[in-house]
Amino acid sequence: MQDRDVVPFFTALAAANPSPTTELEYTSVFELLAAVLLSAQATDVGVNKATRRLFPVANTPQAILALGPERLEGYLSSINLYRSKTRYLLATCQLLIERHGGQVPRTREALEALPGVGRKTANVVLNTAFGLPTVAVDTHILRVSNRTGLAPGPTPLAVERGLERRVPERFLANAHHWLLLHGRYVCQARKPRCWECIVARWCDYEPKTPAPH
Repeated sequence: MQDRDVVPFFTALAAANPSPTTELEYTSVFELLAAVLLSAQATDVGVNKATRRLFPVANTPQAILALGPERLEGYLSSINLYRSKTRYLLATCQLLIERHGGQVPRTREALEALPGVGRKTANVVLNTAFGLPTVAVDTHILRVSNRTGLAPGPTPLAVERGLERRVPERFLANAHHWLLLHGRYVCQARKPRCWECIVARWCDYEPKTPAPH
């Protein structure tokens, strides 16, 4: 993708979706952190299904810990890798209470020190909850960044660094959500829906997928 194409690329995404956000359901910063932690190698739809049952019962670190491992597993059993995620979530809740007064910290370093919270999860929380211009590179963003030529790179960190360099500052706060949603619904892995793509004219991907007959 040419440098001159980056601004029109994001302008088109912004016009189509002026206020993008995560599709994970949450009502507090802690609920967001828990949902993102649970979403690793799982769908947002599947996580939402589980948290709709869990959060009305327990939506604070103290309440999650009070459930204990067996009861928490019961709420999370429909999610992929639920046993390890149960352990991570309980350990994270313990650390939030011990180190942060039960509150979700606002720094990357403190977030990444929590069990089960890697760079991607920390970036989602920093961006979505606290409005920082971070880009959490998941499989969708990795694919879109490489396929379009926006920020090619072999690893999530390489793509993240490329996006930080190429995305104009005024678009950075929402870039994560625009690219993720575009990858989820349009620039799909097996068959990108090029025929309905609003940014196809600036995209390096060839040959463009024709519309189905």
